[in-house]
Amino acid sequence: MDSPSRTNAPDDIAEPETKPAQPTGVGGFVSSTLEELRKVVWPSRQQLFSESVAVILMVSLSAATIAAVDRFYSWASSQVFP
Repeated sequence: MDSPSRTNAPDDIAEPETKPAQPTGVGGFVSSTLEELRKVVWPSRQQLFSESVAVILMVSLSAATIAAVDRFYSWASSQVFP
């Protein structure tokens, strides 16, 4: 049984790209941070408002549900263990 010989690196796998050296220190950190912030896609004011309202409503609903369940179990335990 002859098996085809394979190399360690198949041709269909691309070589990883090498990044240029970044400056070190505080200046390098600030420039890298600003470079990354330029890549951010910021939401519009309307999208930010509507998503913030959705988050606040869901947190409030979750808190109310947890409080209701807690009060029910508190009431039930006071009925069982007077």
